Amino acid sequence: MADAGAPVVEHKPYVPDEARVPEFTPKAIAVGAFFGLVFGASTVYLALKAGLTVSASIPIAVLAISLLKKLGGSTILENNIVQTIGSAGESIAAGVVFTLPGFLFLAVDPSTRQSVGASYFSYWTIFTLALLGGMLGVLMMVPLRRALIVKEHGNLPYPEGTACAQVLIAGERGGEMARTAYMGLGFATVYAVLQQILKVIAEVPGYVTNASSRIFPAATVNASITPEYLGVGYIIGPRIAGVLVSGGVLAWVGIIPLIASLVPTDTIATQLVKLGYLSDLAKPGNYGWNPATHTFAELNRAIYYAYVRQIGAGAVAAGGFITLLKTLPTIVSSFKGSLASLRGGAAAASAKRTEQDLPLGVTVLGSLALVGIMAVLPFLPGNFAGRLLLGVLIVVFGFFFVTVASRIVGLIGTSSNPVSGMTIATLMATCLLFLALGWTDDMYQPMALCVGGMVCIAAANAGATSQDLKTGYLVGATPKYQQIGLLIGVVVAAAVIGFTIQVLDKPTVDAATGLVRHQIGTEAFPAPQGTLMATLIRGLLSQNLDWQFVLVGVFLAVTIELCGVSPLSFAVGAYLPLSTTLPIFVGGAIKGIVDRRSGAKTSGGHGDDVGAGSLFATGLVAGGTLTGTVVAFLHWSDKVGKAVDSLSLHAMLTRGLGEGGYEVLGVVCFAVMGLLLYQIARRPLRL
Repeated sequence: MADAGAPVVEHKPYVPDEARVPEFTPKAIAVGAFFGLVFGASTVYLALKAGLTVSASIPIAVLAISLLKKLGGSTILENNIVQTIGSAGESIAAGVVFTLPGFLFLAVDPSTRQSVGASYFSYWTIFTLALLGGMLGVLMMVPLRRALIVKEHGNLPYPEGTACAQVLIAGERGGEMARTAYMGLGFATVYAVLQQILKVIAEVPGYVTNASSRIFPAATVNASITPEYLGVGYIIGPRIAGVLVSGGVLAWVGIIPLIASLVPTDTIATQLVKLGYLSDLAKPGNYGWNPATHTFAELNRAIYYAYVRQIGAGAVAAGGFITLLKTLPTIVSSFKGSLASLRGGAAAASAKRTEQDLPLGVTVLGSLALVGIMAVLPFLPGNFAGRLLLGVLIVVFGFFFVTVASRIVGLIGTSSNPVSGMTIATLMATCLLFLALGWTDDMYQPMALCVGGMVCIAAANAGATSQDLKTGYLVGATPKYQQIGLLIGVVVAAAVIGFTIQVLDKPTVDAATGLVRHQIGTEAFPAPQGTLMATLIRGLLSQNLDWQFVLVGVFLAVTIELCGVSPLSFAVGAYLPLSTTLPIFVGGAIKGIVDRRSGAKTSGGHGDDVGAGSLFATGLVAGGTLTGTVVAFLHWSDKVGKAVDSLSLHAMLTRGLGEGGYEVLGVVCFAVMGLLLYQIARRPLRL
């Protein structure tokens, strides 16, 4: 652990303090806001589908260099402002998607047969919570910048921030680097159009064993062969990708066949009715339930929703809590060290350009304003007194976990920031307080989720903000301009994130049950963390969980931890469909092969690899997610959606190739994309 009292390391920024170069210009602000919109929307799509995000700072820095050159040129400080504003979209989107979809999965209101939180899953509620949580993360970092970035410069490396600074300093190399990223973006866009609009490429080819097999029933091997999953796998590396897919292998090739062998289908159907996935045992329903024959056409999916998701939720909760416990000594010493540094380092405003922060009063007044805004907004859960308490809890928990997150990412990178564990701890503390107050009715569940959601958003954004401020410290940026830029990025990101979530969710009325069905929470957009947060809140406040299944997941996570493997990555893999984690594993395997062939050390997944492979993979992620988002927007209008669907070549191809041949064609296309990624990753990046 870094010593809070260590002497300040002599530092000379790339742009000297006395230099006066264009920085906070309208051009840089506009381009940064544009990237914030793009990466905010694409991160929503990726996080809802895969439960994962990738750092946006380096790709935005690379793209900013080339784009601003076409707009008349730019300085390194303008490029830094662009990536600072743009990167806010990724971090806030992650915090929002990991928590707020939980509104849809809280206790069911008997009168409406909908979640008690469903009415809060609206644009204005999501926008407000994202805006306030994101701003809290930035404001809390204002007094911490001098303590953590300046005083601890020699002790806290901030790997993503340092790598981003290297990219900016090497701005003259931006043409070659940007071309590689744009190549990935273009290839992924063409691939995604062929897959999602023209339907030339199968989306989820796979194989499921016969449900009536006595040896191996309902075992499933399938893959959602999309460019974004391949790119994510390459970026996170073989180790994390391998742990992720191992959880999916256990669930879909182990647990599901076991349950299919032991549990009668009527029992499975009864469990689905209890959970709300089936309306009535006497009527045909989801997963091909046939009441006459008492069978499921999709037994594997029926078991997944009846049992495996609850086992996975228990594993994710335990994995997050174990991660939190393991980092507890770091958390305590980090908090003490940050407070000590804050007392010793929060000096008066300096006349030096590179030491000018926003006034400390902005943090204090901003925090008080947040509490007041929370209390008066009528579309947030609770009454005035309840919302006032929520605001106080958010500021208290937010300050603690923002401080913790900022120091931890300085040591081990944003990718290893235990935000899920911090959010789980916040929710548990909040629910225990509610229990002490006697607030156990269903109406208090959305209030608890508000606290957890905003703290998660603040902690996630604080981690990214810390990396941005480190980048600025290295290149010689003006801190107050970065801090203002971050606040602008928060506003832009919050505006697009809420809208994108609403478009992707697109609720419809189920004709069979009359219930509103959301896309979020289905296989299209599993939203694993959001479902987990709702599960925890329900279990703590109303105690209606099937604890026997949750505890299986808990002890799975404990077992994996005892084996010396990250339980959280494994648990997320067990919760998600195998179709999500298998293509991610393929990307990670390609990264491992490239590293082995080149003799390079395998990436730890911190996003500090700026080679050709990682840039092309970033382009794959951006192209795939953006195309998916655009297609979802096109389907917002039924008329336009039908026109898009009419372009599908699926029927023609399956007639000519057969269903099996059609899926083989998709696998071949995915293999070609993987081979192209490998070939590009093997090329040296010309400087």
